[in-house]
Amino acid sequence: MKKLGVVITDGVGFRNFILSDFIEQATAVFDQVVLFSCLSETVYPKLPVNCSVIELPVFEEKFKTWFFRKCKEVAHLQLHKKNNFGIQDNLNANDSKLLTTRGYATRFIFKLTSLFHSEKWIQRYNYMQQLTFSNSPITKGYAEVFKKENPDILFFTHQRPPFIAPLAYLAERMKIKTCSFIFSWDNLASKGRMAANFDYFLVWSELMKQELQQFYVIKKIENIAVVGTPQFEPYVMGKYEPAILEFHQKFELDNSKKTICFSCGDISTSKNDELYISLIAKAILDKEIKSVNLLVRTSPAEDEFRFAVLAQQFPFIKWNYPKWHLSRTGHQEGWSQRIPSEADIKDLRSILAFSDVNVNMLSTMSLDFMQFDKPVINPVFGNEVNGLYNDQRFLNYDHIKNVVNSKATKIVTDKDALIEAINDYLANPETDKIHRQNLLNLQVSQPLQNTGERIAKTLLKWS
Repeated sequence: MKKLGVVITDGVGFRNFILSDFIEQATAVFDQVVLFSCLSETVYPKLPVNCSVIELPVFEEKFKTWFFRKCKEVAHLQLHKKNNFGIQDNLNANDSKLLTTRGYATRFIFKLTSLFHSEKWIQRYNYMQQLTFSNSPITKGYAEVFKKENPDILFFTHQRPPFIAPLAYLAERMKIKTCSFIFSWDNLASKGRMAANFDYFLVWSELMKQELQQFYVIKKIENIAVVGTPQFEPYVMGKYEPAILEFHQKFELDNSKKTICFSCGDISTSKNDELYISLIAKAILDKEIKSVNLLVRTSPAEDEFRFAVLAQQFPFIKWNYPKWHLSRTGHQEGWSQRIPSEADIKDLRSILAFSDVNVNMLSTMSLDFMQFDKPVINPVFGNEVNGLYNDQRFLNYDHIKNVVNSKATKIVTDKDALIEAINDYLANPETDKIHRQNLLNLQVSQPLQNTGERIAKTLLKWS
């Protein structure tokens, strides 16, 4: 009898591992599957009979836990900052000038980790962090759950949320094997430390496998498996297959025109989106871009408020506000509690399949559109001197350098280049086709088909 425990941390993990083919495949190869959910149990659809859900109480960090977690994360950045602009930029973003307890503590942490940031010190910080929550009521409650369920392997669908640290700690203490999926294409090359140590890792690509070995001490190379990502698996699943007539009707688009889709990032990293949308809209009004629909898909992490003025100013723009509902309030990472619907995945897939050109500010959506061989344009107008949010700095991040060097997208830095790129791709959609495929092969080294099955069988092998 083999039992798999799956830790679902947030709405994106829900999308990737519940709304993809993974659960069906996992329940086919494991005798039992238990979902340890950081989301409300009420959000789950009907599951196979050998799959159950246990809603976990939310772990909230006290100051001591935060302090040593922060030491661990900043030390990781200090250790790997040399010749890595993304990590340097992230390190700078972690600094604080606040005159608060955490502000003063952060400045002390920076001084401490500037001297003590070796891997041994990182493990010391990790140990001290574990001590701070080892006797908390929440941790003890988790321990009782694990004793009762006793999974053979505990699979974390995201490696970074701080609230999973007690779960990984208990698994280590109770000799339960752990595996983590590396959540996104930028998580290793520019983000901070993982929330915990894990025994096994699932990665998107051979490139990500190399990055994992670069930034972490991995005991055995065979403990890393290249499986692709379930993030894109719905794009080959029959239940989400769209129809072009539904696409035009759903978004009220003129089917005689080609469609430009602008896909937004969230406001924390994509603050110039309103500018880019307005420039495209004005170019359409001025006939600089002729006879097109403009469809904007906003970030699932935001509501409609940010773009209300634009929607009023340009009533011809069509909007797709992702159908992600907030499942519960009061969580320390509120955005993580936004849950996608199957309808939204179908909407997204139809946008990817039937739009003609995508514009986005260097987001993962570039890869989504490339799965359907659609041309992608990445506008980055802001720099250190022109007063705009400096999104050009992202061009120096390692994972974005791969995009730049691949020539798979048109990266534009002013209005004229943006309009020219749009018109060029509308007229010549096959341009850069080979470069797009090469970038996909670099970032996702396995086919989309059977991703869930591949992950499930790998977990079974390691259990």
